[in-house]
Amino acid sequence: MAASETLTAERILEATEEVLRRHGPAKATVVDVARALGVSHGTVYRHFRTKAALRGAVTKRWLDRTSEKLSLVVARGGDPEARLRDWLAGLFEAKRSKACGDPELFATYSVLTRETGLGDVVGDHLAELTGQLTEIIRAGVGSGAFTVADPEIAARTVFQATGRFHDPVYADEWQKPGAEAEFEAMVELLLRGLRG
Repeated sequence: MAASETLTAERILEATEEVLRRHGPAKATVVDVARALGVSHGTVYRHFRTKAALRGAVTKRWLDRTSEKLSLVVARGGDPEARLRDWLAGLFEAKRSKACGDPELFATYSVLTRETGLGDVVGDHLAELTGQLTEIIRAGVGSGAFTVADPEIAARTVFQATGRFHDPVYADEWQKPGAEAEFEAMVELLLRGLRG
Protein backbone atom coordinates (compact mmCIF):
# COMPACT_ATOMS: atom_id res chain seq x y z
CA MET A 1 0.00 0.00 0.00
CA ALA A 2 1.39 3.41 -0.95
CA ALA A 3 2.14 5.77 1.91
CA SER A 4 -0.32 8.31 0.51
CA GLU A 5 -3.23 5.82 0.58
CA THR A 6 -5.52 5.95 3.59
CA LEU A 7 -6.19 2.56 5.09
CA THR A 8 -9.95 2.13 5.32
CA ALA A 9 -12.07 -0.69 6.67
CA GLU A 10 -13.24 -1.36 3.10
CA ARG A 11 -9.66 -1.72 1.87
CA ILE A 12 -8.91 -4.14 4.71
CA LEU A 13 -11.99 -6.19 3.78
CA GLU A 14 -10.91 -6.31 0.13
CA ALA A 15 -7.46 -7.55 1.16
CA THR A 16 -8.99 -10.05 3.58
CA GLU A 17 -11.11 -11.50 0.80
CA GLU A 18 -8.02 -11.96 -1.37
CA VAL A 19 -6.10 -13.56 1.49
CA LEU A 20 -9.01 -15.91 2.17
CA ARG A 21 -9.18 -16.82 -1.52
CA ARG A 22 -5.45 -17.61 -1.55
CA HIS A 23 -5.04 -19.37 1.79
CA GLY A 24 -8.51 -20.52 2.82
CA PRO A 25 -10.11 -19.85 6.19
CA ALA A 26 -7.97 -22.33 8.14
CA LYS A 27 -4.63 -20.74 7.17
CA ALA A 28 -5.53 -17.07 6.59
CA THR A 29 -4.33 -14.83 9.42
CA VAL A 30 -4.53 -11.17 10.31
CA VAL A 31 -0.77 -11.05 9.74
CA ASP A 32 -1.36 -12.24 6.15
CA VAL A 33 -3.91 -9.46 5.65
CA ALA A 34 -1.53 -6.87 7.09
CA ARG A 35 1.29 -8.15 4.88
CA ALA A 36 -0.93 -7.89 1.80
CA LEU A 37 -1.64 -4.27 2.74
CA GLY A 38 1.96 -3.44 3.65
CA VAL A 39 1.05 -2.48 7.22
CA SER A 40 1.50 -3.97 10.67
CA HIS A 41 -1.11 -6.35 12.03
CA GLY A 42 -1.69 -3.79 14.81
CA THR A 43 -2.92 -1.37 12.16
CA VAL A 44 -5.50 -3.90 11.02
CA TYR A 45 -6.55 -4.45 14.64
CA ARG A 46 -7.25 -0.72 14.98
CA HIS A 47 -10.09 -1.19 12.48
CA PHE A 48 -11.19 -4.67 13.58
CA ARG A 49 -10.51 -5.47 17.23
CA THR A 50 -10.31 -9.25 16.76
CA LYS A 51 -9.81 -11.83 14.05
CA ALA A 52 -13.43 -12.89 14.61
CA ALA A 53 -14.60 -9.30 14.06
CA LEU A 54 -12.65 -9.14 10.80
CA ARG A 55 -14.09 -12.47 9.63
CA GLY A 56 -17.58 -11.35 10.60
CA ALA A 57 -17.22 -8.09 8.68
CA VAL A 58 -15.87 -9.75 5.54
CA THR A 59 -18.63 -12.36 5.67
CA LYS A 60 -21.30 -9.68 6.12
CA ARG A 61 -19.88 -7.79 3.14
CA TRP A 62 -20.07 -10.94 1.02
CA LEU A 63 -23.66 -11.70 2.06
CA ASP A 64 -24.72 -8.07 1.62
CA ARG A 65 -23.83 -8.20 -2.08
CA THR A 66 -26.75 -10.58 -2.59
CA SER A 67 -29.29 -8.75 -0.43
CA GLU A 68 -28.39 -5.38 -2.00
CA LYS A 69 -29.09 -6.70 -5.51
CA LEU A 70 -32.36 -8.23 -4.38
CA SER A 71 -33.45 -5.01 -2.67
CA LEU A 72 -33.64 -3.43 -6.13
CA VAL A 73 -36.31 -5.95 -7.11
CA VAL A 74 -38.27 -5.16 -3.96
CA ALA A 75 -37.99 -1.39 -4.47
CA ARG A 76 -39.11 -1.31 -8.08
CA GLY A 77 -42.76 -1.93 -7.29
CA GLY A 78 -45.22 -3.21 -9.86
CA ASP A 79 -46.74 -6.65 -10.28
CA PRO A 80 -46.10 -8.68 -7.08
CA GLU A 81 -46.03 -12.00 -8.95
CA ALA A 82 -43.37 -10.73 -11.35
CA ARG A 83 -41.38 -9.24 -8.47
CA LEU A 84 -41.55 -12.48 -6.48
CA ARG A 85 -40.52 -14.49 -9.51
CA ASP A 86 -37.64 -12.08 -10.24
CA TRP A 87 -36.55 -11.99 -6.58
CA LEU A 88 -36.41 -15.79 -6.31
CA ALA A 89 -34.61 -16.04 -9.67
CA GLY A 90 -32.19 -13.32 -8.54
CA LEU A 91 -31.42 -15.19 -5.32
CA PHE A 92 -30.87 -18.45 -7.18
CA GLU A 93 -28.64 -16.77 -9.75
CA ALA A 94 -26.63 -14.86 -7.12
CA LYS A 95 -25.92 -18.01 -5.15
CA ARG A 96 -25.21 -20.08 -8.26
CA SER A 97 -22.91 -17.39 -9.62
CA LYS A 98 -20.94 -17.25 -6.38
CA ALA A 99 -20.65 -21.03 -6.17
CA CYS A 100 -19.67 -21.58 -9.80
CA GLY A 101 -17.88 -18.32 -10.56
CA ASP A 102 -15.47 -18.44 -7.63
CA PRO A 103 -15.71 -21.91 -6.05
CA GLU A 104 -12.70 -21.40 -3.76
CA LEU A 105 -14.14 -18.24 -2.24
CA PHE A 106 -17.61 -19.80 -2.05
CA ALA A 107 -16.18 -22.75 -0.13
CA THR A 108 -14.31 -20.35 2.15
CA TYR A 109 -17.45 -18.39 2.95
CA SER A 110 -19.41 -21.59 3.46
CA VAL A 111 -16.89 -22.45 6.18
CA LEU A 112 -16.93 -18.94 7.65
CA THR A 113 -20.73 -18.78 7.88
CA ARG A 114 -20.65 -21.91 10.06
CA GLU A 115 -18.00 -20.53 12.41
CA THR A 116 -18.90 -19.98 16.01
CA GLY A 117 -19.63 -16.33 16.59
CA LEU A 118 -20.83 -15.58 13.06
CA GLY A 119 -24.37 -16.80 13.68
CA ASP A 120 -25.59 -13.23 14.10
CA VAL A 121 -24.17 -12.22 10.71
CA VAL A 122 -25.91 -15.12 9.00
CA GLY A 123 -29.09 -14.68 11.03
CA ASP A 124 -29.25 -10.99 10.14
CA HIS A 125 -28.77 -11.85 6.46
CA LEU A 126 -31.56 -14.42 6.52
CA ALA A 127 -33.83 -11.98 8.36
CA GLU A 128 -33.11 -9.33 5.72
CA LEU A 129 -33.93 -11.74 2.90
CA THR A 130 -37.17 -12.93 4.49
CA GLY A 131 -38.02 -9.29 5.21
CA GLN A 132 -37.67 -8.52 1.52
CA LEU A 133 -39.91 -11.47 0.67
CA THR A 134 -42.44 -10.31 3.25
CA GLU A 135 -42.58 -6.89 1.62
CA ILE A 136 -43.28 -8.40 -1.80
CA ILE A 137 -45.93 -10.77 -0.47
CA ARG A 138 -47.55 -8.02 1.61
CA ALA A 139 -47.80 -5.91 -1.55
CA GLY A 140 -49.38 -8.89 -3.28
CA VAL A 141 -51.96 -9.25 -0.54
CA GLY A 142 -52.66 -5.51 -0.71
CA SER A 143 -53.25 -5.66 -4.47
CA GLY A 144 -55.37 -8.82 -4.27
CA ALA A 145 -52.82 -10.92 -6.20
CA PHE A 146 -52.11 -13.09 -3.14
CA THR A 147 -54.60 -14.35 -0.57
CA VAL A 148 -52.42 -15.41 2.37
CA ALA A 149 -53.46 -14.49 5.91
CA ASP A 150 -49.99 -13.65 7.23
CA PRO A 151 -47.39 -12.33 4.74
CA GLU A 152 -44.54 -12.87 7.21
CA ILE A 153 -45.31 -16.55 7.71
CA ALA A 154 -45.84 -16.96 3.96
CA ALA A 155 -42.45 -15.33 3.30
CA ARG A 156 -40.63 -17.67 5.68
CA THR A 157 -42.43 -20.62 4.10
CA VAL A 158 -41.47 -19.53 0.56
CA PHE A 159 -37.87 -19.03 1.67
CA GLN A 160 -37.69 -22.46 3.28
CA ALA A 161 -39.47 -24.14 0.36
CA THR A 162 -36.92 -22.76 -2.11
CA GLY A 163 -33.91 -23.66 0.04
CA ARG A 164 -32.65 -26.17 -2.51
CA PHE A 165 -32.01 -23.24 -4.84
CA HIS A 166 -30.13 -20.95 -2.43
CA ASP A 167 -28.84 -22.93 0.54
CA PRO A 168 -25.09 -23.58 0.02
CA VAL A 169 -25.59 -27.19 1.09
CA TYR A 170 -27.17 -27.80 -2.33
CA ALA A 171 -24.54 -25.96 -4.41
CA ASP A 172 -23.44 -29.12 -6.22
CA GLU A 173 -26.96 -29.53 -7.62
CA TRP A 174 -27.27 -26.03 -9.09
CA GLN A 175 -25.48 -26.85 -12.34
CA LYS A 176 -27.05 -30.24 -12.91
CA PRO A 177 -29.25 -30.72 -15.98
CA GLY A 178 -32.84 -29.90 -15.16
CA ALA A 179 -32.07 -27.61 -12.20
CA GLU A 180 -33.49 -24.58 -13.98
CA ALA A 181 -36.69 -26.43 -14.93
CA GLU A 182 -37.12 -27.68 -11.37
CA PHE A 183 -36.65 -24.13 -10.09
CA GLU A 184 -39.30 -22.79 -12.48
CA ALA A 185 -41.73 -25.56 -11.46
CA MET A 186 -41.17 -24.74 -7.78
CA VAL A 187 -41.83 -21.03 -8.37
CA GLU A 188 -45.04 -21.78 -10.29
CA LEU A 189 -46.24 -24.06 -7.51
CA LEU A 190 -45.52 -21.41 -4.88
CA LEU A 191 -47.27 -18.68 -6.86
CA ARG A 192 -50.33 -20.89 -7.26
CA GLY A 193 -50.38 -21.42 -3.49
CA LEU A 194 -50.05 -17.70 -2.77
CA ARG A 195 -52.93 -16.90 -5.10
CA GLY A 196 -55.14 -19.19 -3.01
